Amino acid sequence: MNRHLLRDLSAAAVAALLVLTAVLVGRSIEHRDGSLRVGWPPLLATWDPHLGPGTPAALVVAVAVVVYGPGLAARLPWRPLLLAVWGAGLAWTWSLALVDGWHRGIAEQLTTKSEYLPVVGRFHDIPAALRDFSAHILIDTPDNWPAHVAGHPPGATLTFVLLDRVGLGGGGWAGVFCITLGTTAAVAVLVAVRTLADESFARRAAPFLVLAPAAVWVGTSADGYFAAVAAWAVALLALAVRGHRPGWTGFASGLLFGLTVYLSYGLTLMASIAAAVLLLGSRRPLPYALAGFAVLPVVFTLYGFDWWEAYRLLVTRYHQGAGGVRPYGYWVWANLACTVLIVGPATVAGLRRTGATLVRRSPRPDVRLAVLVLAALLAVLVADLSGMSKAETERIWLPFALWLLPACAWLTGVRGWLAAQAVVALLLNHLLLTGW
Repeated sequence: MNRHLLRDLSAAAVAALLVLTAVLVGRSIEHRDGSLRVGWPPLLATWDPHLGPGTPAALVVAVAVVVYGPGLAARLPWRPLLLAVWGAGLAWTWSLALVDGWHRGIAEQLTTKSEYLPVVGRFHDIPAALRDFSAHILIDTPDNWPAHVAGHPPGATLTFVLLDRVGLGGGGWAGVFCITLGTTAAVAVLVAVRTLADESFARRAAPFLVLAPAAVWVGTSADGYFAAVAAWAVALLALAVRGHRPGWTGFASGLLFGLTVYLSYGLTLMASIAAAVLLLGSRRPLPYALAGFAVLPVVFTLYGFDWWEAYRLLVTRYHQGAGGVRPYGYWVWANLACTVLIVGPATVAGLRRTGATLVRRSPRPDVRLAVLVLAALLAVLVADLSGMSKAETERIWLPFALWLLPACAWLTGVRGWLAAQAVVALLLNHLLLTGW
């Protein structure tokens, strides 16, 4: 065993110890006073070993990607590879979601009392709903919004309102929408990695982007959809700064970045990854991107929604509810254990290699990829230290976590690491009943 592989395995072992500690300490705290507000710390889940209709398909997809994924990623022409990644990601995510069955795994996920769909009827007059949105954020206000509606800007809820308006209402269509768009995020990451670093890195990372344990939460949570919007914003910005029709791609990137901050307040931290992209290319498309970014804030403001006031009220509500109860001293490190579970042991080993890349004289493409990955890690750490991310980060941090996965491109013994990724996802989905 060479020393690099031994160090990779050591990093993965330390991460596994972090997860085990978070489980044992979390269960002790939850048993003592219930302050963590999750059923199976550090995840929002309950212990429920089970099989389901998606189990056989999940096993087949996992084996197929482990055995054939690396070879196909190396040989396929670029555009067919992107389609293959999306198709395999769809198969993997759908099969994992269907382990819990159609209703529990997909159709009912976004219809619970804390989710978006129960309030669709309150948006029959969209301009009026936007003007009045902030008045229902605090828990003690009349007709206060459910947790997820209050916890996000109205762009998140409007997505499902508009789906309903075009005849795609209900939890089933919402689940299909989130999975279909959410799985495109892997394609966006590959486009960005190829554009900013090197195609060989993108090809080596491709199977890991398919088989990520994060797929457990991409199917089905709205955060999977948010992750895709943010990923395409980054990918388009990457194309712009590297000279691919910089005006159009820069403007389109800005539009999507503008949308992200109206989908989730926390996605303002995507600025870290955007800054890394600008550092790795020309800043000439920046005016186009800023023009695109301004569009949606102007529209929402003209319709009466004040983003800053809503965020201020959300912080107050956060401390009125579970966020104010959950102990920071546990979650500030247990959130990182959640991240280990969504990115898998291979990514942890890849992050070790990322750090090593920056401390030694490495080829320029390696450094470019390292900068992109570390920008995502910075976003995770800022979100963690802020105290506004306590629990449920297995879904909340999906938009950042996806950008850690390309670190797997540095690994050797690829099939073994892919198998480890698949095992983590399969165990999570079959031993636990997750909140999403």
